[in-house]
Amino acid sequence: DQVERDRAVDTLRKMPPLVFAGECDALRDKMAAVARGEAFLLQGGDCAETLEGVTAENTRNKLRVLLSMAVVLTYAASVPVVKVGRLAGQFAKPRSSDTETREGVTLPAYRGDAVNGFDFTPEARRHDPQRLLDVYHASSATLNLIRAFTTGGYADLRQMHVWNTDFVRNSPVGERYERMGAEIDRALAFMEAIGADPAELHTVDFYSSHEALILEYEHALTRIDSRTQLPYDVSGHFLCIGERTRQLDGAHV
Repeated sequence: DQVERDRAVDTLRKMPPLVFAGECDALRDKMAAVARGEAFLLQGGDCAETLEGVTAENTRNKLRVLLSMAVVLTYAASVPVVKVGRLAGQFAKPRSSDTETREGVTLPAYRGDAVNGFDFTPEARRHDPQRLLDVYHASSATLNLIRAFTTGGYADLRQMHVWNTDFVRNSPVGERYERMGAEIDRALAFMEAIGADPAELHTVDFYSSHEALILEYEHALTRIDSRTQLPYDVSGHFLCIGERTRQLDGAHV
């Protein structure tokens, strides 16, 4: 429905940014360090998020896995690890076919919760522009939780090391990790003994990414940065295109 779509897009244009241009610039600098071999990129998350799956527990668990991995990678590689989550925006799915047929019934394909519902009914599969607003609010809630977790003590280095130790205690990889875990223990004990307690031990920089599939959504969340007067898509820190959206003559590129 063109009227519904225009109304939803107009509302999105008036919404606050989900991320800030300065954060995107900081990530760009860190990605440059990755390209130079001076840092390591860790990116992970869902193939496609669902609105129903946006809960505090799910967000916390995803963050916990990525941060735990980052601790081991940082210590083992002795380089900074840039942490990027495929979340807070990954609600659309590229499809090879516009329709899906079951038992002789053909309906529009499920394109992710940003577009329509998963249930195989005409009502669920209708393209609903209101879902773009639902995605915005879900992404905002996820990012708010992540910011609270990463600055409120949940991302403390000592806490992350405890998670790793607990995880491998009854894991087949436990023996391989045990030596590294002991080394991390000694390093933390040494820092505590000399009174070293930098802020970096208690907080982390964590960035969001998603595939910029729905151009109406991305365009509506593009803003002119007041510092540089350059356009930034503030729906996420790191936007990407995929196999079905990378055509050189396509709208996404």
